[in-house]
Amino acid sequence: MMARLNILLAVVLLLSCFWLVRTSYESRRLFVELEKAQSQSHELQIDFERLQLDKRAQATPLRVEKLAREKLRMFNNSPAVTHYVSTSASGVAAANQGAQP
Repeated sequence: MMARLNILLAVVLLLSCFWLVRTSYESRRLFVELEKAQSQSHELQIDFERLQLDKRAQATPLRVEKLAREKLRMFNNSPAVTHYVSTSASGVAAANQGAQP
């Protein structure tokens, strides 16, 4: 009877040892994954801040104005290049006819 109890206790002890080793391994594995995720998060945060800085640098008024001149061929308003539109009598008559129901 005592031998059976000793064998049972040995089996229980071995099972608890295996369980302890398994949980220790699992906790180490999860800790390593957590460290990797935190490292990746830190890298992504650095990339985000760098991109935000690049975005602010790209959107400066001088750069936007330069791109508008060079690529879109836009120019500043000045009285020298202002075009005034005058309405003629026929244009006023046509506008009035279009406005009436």
